[in-house]
Order: sequence, then structure tokens, then C-alpha cells
Amino acid sequence: MTATQHLYHGIHRLLRPWVVCVSLFTFHGLAGKMKIVEEPNTFGLNNPFLAQGSRLQPKVTPSPVSGPAHFHRLAGKCFSLTESTYKYELCPFHNITQHEQSFRWNAYSGILGIWQEWEIENNTFTGMWMRDGDACGMRTRETKVIFVCSPSSKLAQVSEPSTCVYWITFETPLVCHPHSLLVYPTLSEKLQREWDEAEQARYEELITEQGYNNLLKDIFEDAGLLKSRKVKEKQPEVAADSETHNSLQKCTEDFQKQREEIERLHALLNRHNIPFDSKQNGAKGTVVTTAKDDQHLRGDNGIVDLL
Repeated sequence: MTATQHLYHGIHRLLRPWVVCVSLFTFHGLAGKMKIVEEPNTFGLNNPFLAQGSRLQPKVTPSPVSGPAHFHRLAGKCFSLTESTYKYELCPFHNITQHEQSFRWNAYSGILGIWQEWEIENNTFTGMWMRDGDACGMRTRETKVIFVCSPSSKLAQVSEPSTCVYWITFETPLVCHPHSLLVYPTLSEKLQREWDEAEQARYEELITEQGYNNLLKDIFEDAGLLKSRKVKEKQPEVAADSETHNSLQKCTEDFQKQREEIERLHALLNRHNIPFDSKQNGAKGTVVTTAKDDQHLRGDNGIVDLL
């Protein structure tokens, strides 16, 4: 073996460990940049390694399913959309969530709103409101779902027109019919009659436009389309055979008012020198007044003419 060959083999033995080290370093460096998992991050939602108290916890219970009957088929279904590094998931009549597609240890997952009520304008459903989501500064996140006609149901777009308020476009064939979002057909016969009466009262100018709108709001709340803002008071229990008075206190108040009214009528008759008989009714304990000479009582023209 020549001197040149000895030199070559010596250099090869010296360089072999360095080549192996450089290869391993390069492989691990590239492997660190590769995305191995393509599934969305589920930190805080379905992560089995987290305690139950650390997962997403809704603040309120979703409102009952309401609105157009053909929309009820969406209950129990969910639709997702991935934009940039976030995945949005809408479950109509339940909630909407946002999940960051990241490998950070604290990647964000949160609730953007919980199903609460419909938005109604001009006798038409114009959107679904998901409210009481996760905290966002001094308020909570909320989302409006807007419907657009399409051959299939899917989430199409997400925007944030103002801080912590999201708008989601939901495409669906359920809104393609021109009457698919009318409110009136979804109401019970009783509530439809109330709406008809309110319309008639407005037409006859018996109520103002504001009064009319307040009546409609009450109807929509009674139908479960809007969340009721009324303060519900616990009503006292009433005997089954009582139809006139709801309680002993109410009965006493009504009796006192009747006595005061009778005394006022007595004073009025005396002032105008109208004779009358007064006697006690033993069964009811009330005073019965009878005018003589065919005189009129209060409320008739004879008395009104004298006032």
C-alpha cells in the first residue's frame, strides 16, 4: 500500500464520526420542523389528560329549540370551518366554539356563544344569537349566525365586526324558500290571534307604534323566540274552586274597595237629595242600595247630568 493510500484511509477514519454526527443533527433539525399531527388542537375541550374542571365549561344552559319547524332538524348536528389557524364549530341550538390550530402548550379553545334567541325584523327571522360565551375583558363573547341560501349546509365565513362580537355566515337550503323564515306561521293559534288584535289596534290608532312593538315583543317571548326579560314573580297558590280571588288578601282588598264605592255613592245620592233604602245583606255581609222614584244610579245618564 502506497503512502497516498495510507493517508486516504487515515483521513476517512477521522472524518467518519463527524459525518455521522452531522447527518443525525440534520435529520433531527428537519424533523423538528415537520408537522406530524394534522388533527386540530383540542386543548381544554376533549383532552383526556385534563381534569374535568379545566375543560370548556358553558356559563348557561342553551335555550330550548324554537323557530321554524324545518330548522329543528339542525338540532344535534355540528358544522366546522377552518380559517387561518383557527377552527370554528357551530352546533345550532347549542353553541359555537373556536379552537386554535397550534402546538403551543396554551393554545386557545373557547366558547364564542351559547344558543339564546332569534333575531326578528319585519316578521322575519334574520339570525340566531349565541350569547354568554367566554369572558372577553369586561363582557362576554357573542355570535350572530346569518343564513344564506345554498344547495348544502355549511359554515362559509367568520368575521369579527367589533371586539368579542362575531358574525358567522351559515349556508343552507333551509332558507331558500321565500317564506321559510316568516315568524307568523311558527306561532300557536292563540299567539296568532293576539298578533291579529295588535295589528287591528294599531290600524285603528288605539295604540302607538311603540306600544305595538312592545306587544309583539311579548308575543315573541311567550313563543320562546326571544329570551324573556320579564321578572317572574312566584304566584301564591290558589284554591281550585276559586275563580274570582287569587288570595285572601286580594279578597279583602276587593271587599274594602266595594265598601268605599258604596259609601261614595251614598254621599252622592244624599248630596242630590235622591231617596234610597239601605239594608244589610245577611248572606254576603254587604250593603244593598235601592234608588226610589226610578232614579238613575252612578254611570247612568241621570247622574251624569247632575255632576
